Amino acid sequence: MKSNVHTITEIAVMTAVLCLLGPISIPTGLVPVSLTPFAVFLTAYILGMKRGSLSVLIYVLLGMAGIPVFSGYQGGVAKVFGPTGGYIIGFILMALISGAFIDRFNKKLIMQVIGMVIGLLVCYAFGTIWLMYQAHMPLAGALAAGVFPFIGLDAVKMILAILIGRPVRGALFRAGLLAEPAGAKTGDARS
Repeated sequence: MKSNVHTITEIAVMTAVLCLLGPISIPTGLVPVSLTPFAVFLTAYILGMKRGSLSVLIYVLLGMAGIPVFSGYQGGVAKVFGPTGGYIIGFILMALISGAFIDRFNKKLIMQVIGMVIGLLVCYAFGTIWLMYQAHMPLAGALAAGVFPFIGLDAVKMILAILIGRPVRGALFRAGLLAEPAGAKTGDARS
């Protein structure tokens, strides 16, 4: 029972972090600069694949229910089906992929970064395809509007998530609040 309470609390806390940081954005055209990728990376880094992905899924569902947790303090199904909705759905996959690498390679930072980059690329792909469809844009236009301007900023968000998430994850392991992920390589994240 104690483990279930901890799990629920961890998921709830990181969902709250997503809901607090996700709406913060700077309008830059069709696709805003948002803190959501940072919050997703942080959630995946701290909680790993299963719990982190569940937190992101709950965040998306809260937004779809109309709670203003998406960029620009927006919410509702229309936001998910709007031009930037592919990125919102892509965040779930980003958490799954990033978290899987973080769990599998606890002490191999380079492999964790590779997983986070792959997760981000999948999110970009979903967002770009949906942006092309919704905004009737060619691939080059969708990449120019929704990917290229954000690569550097998203790299910084990834680095910040690692710098913050790594010690938090290690502290949670040491406190016995996170269990060793199934299939983890090279020990735990107590570094």
